[in-house]
Amino acid sequence: MRIISGKHRGRRIELGKEADAIRPTSDFAREAIFNILAHSKHGLNGHTFEGQRVLDVFCGTGAFGLEALSRGAAEVTFVDQAREAMATVRHNVERFGELEHADFLLIDATKLSRARKNYSLIFLDPPYFSKLIAPTLKKLQEGGWIGEDALIVAEHDAKEIIELPEGFSVIDQRRYGRAVVELIKSCA
Repeated sequence: MRIISGKHRGRRIELGKEADAIRPTSDFAREAIFNILAHSKHGLNGHTFEGQRVLDVFCGTGAFGLEALSRGAAEVTFVDQAREAMATVRHNVERFGELEHADFLLIDATKLSRARKNYSLIFLDPPYFSKLIAPTLKKLQEGGWIGEDALIVAEHDAKEIIELPEGFSVIDQRRYGRAVVELIKSCA
């Protein structure tokens, strides 16, 4: 896995011991997602990643957050409950010299407390068939993690049926192999 664009373009994302347990989004799908974010009418609406506060939930390898940092995001908070995943993400953030722009939360995303700040771009990539997207969205909303006009990118298996909690709507959906990527907005 490599960073696709930005100041860290081409740098390899090192995988830790947990590599077999994590299902990273393919470089192809990640590139497509970031192209949608950068260029589609449903993406960042003509804005760049500069100054964006990004939340990478179920971060696994941290590829989404690292890509956002490479493209100029002001800060990224990485969330995962697996110690091995968090150690790998921290290692890569250090390698890229981005520690001052990153925070790390080792916690179950469905148990997040009240946010100290909100985020303009949120990635949700839980394990497939875990049924964690809806409860995590609800917790993020209740805890004040979702900024005004924030964009949420959720990935799940094509065979999964996701029922969003009240106050959320899908504004775009794409399929990449067995992965479905949905762009979600909070209506609240």
